Amino acid sequence: MPQDEKFAAVVSNAASDIGSYIKAQREAAQVSIRQLAERAGVSNPYLSQIERGLRKPSAEILQQIAKGLRISAEALYVQAGILDQREASPVIDAILADEALTEQQKQVLLQIHDSFRQQNASSTVPADAASDLTETAVAAVEKVTRKAAPRKRSATTTPPAKEESA
Repeated sequence: MPQDEKFAAVVSNAASDIGSYIKAQREAAQVSIRQLAERAGVSNPYLSQIERGLRKPSAEILQQIAKGLRISAEALYVQAGILDQREASPVIDAILADEALTEQQKQVLLQIHDSFRQQNASSTVPADAASDLTETAVAAVEKVTRKAAPRKRSATTTPPAKEESA
């Protein structure tokens, strides 16, 4: 059973690491635990348990906490060990810092950025691959944009009358 104890220790360390990180971010933002719990839509006791390392939050809860702290959900995912840390990049930092974008839009842009970087790193890229990838990227962004922005209904109007020639 030493294997089980090691696994339990790893899970406990991960929970306390993410909890202390959330607490540090909350304190840096000068937000009380009650305020963050309200913003994130979680109970005050549950958030307190997360911060003390007694609970390990799900990815969904981490996303809610990230919104409450106004930080990237990706930062919390990396800290929790859900995602691997990305290579530092001013483009990535700008995307993650843009508060006008939703988390879904940020993820799509990061995926597009990653795909371009991977393509450029490849030594045998067909000449038309860039245009194919660009078309795919544009389609993905348009899809997310359509979902994120509700369509406005236009009022029913009658077409203008045609002028008759005399």
